[in-house]
Amino acid sequence: MNAIQSGKGFVDLFPPQSDIFTAIEQRARTVFARFACKELRTPIIEFTELFVRGIGDDTDVVQKEMYTFLDRKNRSMTLRPEATAGVLRACIQHKLFHPDAVSKFFTIGPMFRYERPQKGRQRQFHQINVEVLGSPSYLADVDVLFMLHAFLSEIGLSRLVFELNNLGCPQCRPAFRRTLDDYFNQLPQTSFCADCQRRIRTNPLRVLDCKVPACREITRDAPSIADHVCSLCKLHFDQVLALLDESGLETRLNPFLVRGLDYYQGTTFEVVSTDIGAQSSVAGGGRYDGLVRLLGGPDIPGIGFACGMERLAMLVPGNQDPALDAFLAVKNEQSLSKAVILAHTLRTSGFCIELPFEYRSIKSQLRTANKLNARTCIILDDEPGIYPAILCKNMVTGEQTHCPEDQLSQYLLTTSRP
Repeated sequence: MNAIQSGKGFVDLFPPQSDIFTAIEQRARTVFARFACKELRTPIIEFTELFVRGIGDDTDVVQKEMYTFLDRKNRSMTLRPEATAGVLRACIQHKLFHPDAVSKFFTIGPMFRYERPQKGRQRQFHQINVEVLGSPSYLADVDVLFMLHAFLSEIGLSRLVFELNNLGCPQCRPAFRRTLDDYFNQLPQTSFCADCQRRIRTNPLRVLDCKVPACREITRDAPSIADHVCSLCKLHFDQVLALLDESGLETRLNPFLVRGLDYYQGTTFEVVSTDIGAQSSVAGGGRYDGLVRLLGGPDIPGIGFACGMERLAMLVPGNQDPALDAFLAVKNEQSLSKAVILAHTLRTSGFCIELPFEYRSIKSQLRTANKLNARTCIILDDEPGIYPAILCKNMVTGEQTHCPEDQLSQYLLTTSRP
């Protein structure tokens, strides 16, 4: 019988990759706590209407990339392709908004899109999302960018640039859209890729974000949205840029930055890195001030970002594999039961300990300790007359020391912890 394989684009995570993911998640929680950002967990499956209404019916995500199915009651359900719509649905449903305060939530978990798998992008992928709800101020924009920068710095990323654009608001963007319509429609439609021929009819702003070389060449001379935003949008964005410049954050204006979801407006951003080739974006987000109302909630402004964990894991420097403080070896079979009890005692004290469950030669056990990258090998010998019955071997230097059992914790603290 043939072994069952995983589907294309659905990847198993195991050490050391899963250790890297765990380390990233732990550091995200640490950083977000400093910003009073609370974790929210939403279902992986939602009603399809949530994403059609929230993301936009004409987006590539809704048109081509969603995993959608009918449940047993013939209702259309979708595996979430992104997190923001689900978070806002939960906030609306459970009345999590505070009228006199900003609400901050983060989510961590898998998303699903039917795309061509490539480096750093799978059909089941993992995201860290942050949503800040309740403030229209440019200060909220800057604080969210500071939160993102703090998180990326915490996991050791550098060589990062924050690309920004101003997408305007519902009052000023229609005029820019008409200008784009006029510009694109004067050109032969065959000059564009098939997707952009459709986008010209449905949402011409998305043409600006196309990665096809022929389309990118055309959009170089396209009208700039910076020339069409209203005075309020311009003031808001200029204040964001001024404060970011004062902070020393490396920024770059990108007039072609649109993002793939229709709900963005005003400040929009991506964080790019030169370390992973063509797929350089490691995080992105922006304002979505009308989205809560669009989903049936109150008229509450919002801004947020998302980080793809697969791409972050490709950039995280160093070894994220948690070190084994000690491996317990035994000189005889009678010592196995004592080893289990000692391991429990040391683990209760906060040490990472591994041990054998069957007796093997000391040479074999030392090979195992070395393979597991244990910093120390603790060798037990329960034979009568042996005192102290514990020998500690430093697996880096080879130095061996006899140690009483009641001093083991202190020994490990001084020799095994960096």
